[in-house]
Amino acid sequence: MQIIRRNFTLKVLALVLAVTGWAYFRFANNPALAAHFDQQLSVPIEAVNVPLGEVAHFDQKEALVTVDAKAGESPVKPDQIKVVIDLAGYTAGATNAGVRVIAPDVTVQSLSPASIPVTIEDIVQREVPIAIHYLDQRPSVVVGKIVTDPSNVTLRGGSNEIAQVTGVRIDVPIPQQTGPTDAMMRASAIDADGREVSGVEVSPNLVRVQALFVQGTGGKN
Repeated sequence: MQIIRRNFTLKVLALVLAVTGWAYFRFANNPALAAHFDQQLSVPIEAVNVPLGEVAHFDQKEALVTVDAKAGESPVKPDQIKVVIDLAGYTAGATNAGVRVIAPDVTVQSLSPASIPVTIEDIVQREVPIAIHYLDQRPSVVVGKIVTDPSNVTLRGGSNEIAQVTGVRIDVPIPQQTGPTDAMMRASAIDADGREVSGVEVSPNLVRVQALFVQGTGGKN
């Protein structure tokens, strides 16, 4: 009995540590019993089933998704998860659309936001003539002739965006030397303040510009 009682506390402690160590190595690598943890991912929101002939606008571009992950396994990647707003059956106007997660191989714990404001607009097309805006003007070099091919472009976008467009402009720089220019230049849809209107498709967006720059009367070239 004295042998058992001698250093009894230390022996009990050693036994507890031994059991704890055995349990850790026994179960830590068992996938069925592995520890779980929450992983948060920022996933882009995509609109699906947008009604034909319409376009959807929404400011909330990403959702925060919390998934169940397992210790010892590779973290879940954003491309394993798809976050969508399903607009089937919706018509033009403002609405609040539910956000849904598509992740067949992942256990989703939470999703934020659960819904987002969406504006659905009719798609409008309009043909607009091209206007030339000259940059770096100087009296010694002037435009003798300039043509664009094509002379008109087609605008396509939501009705609200198209309503903001007052014209289509190509910025053409004036060179320091006289002579011909033949280049593909970008056409931009602009508003009344000369700012580009986002969300409007210009077709074609690259236009051929042929110009002849000649000697100006304001000075020698």
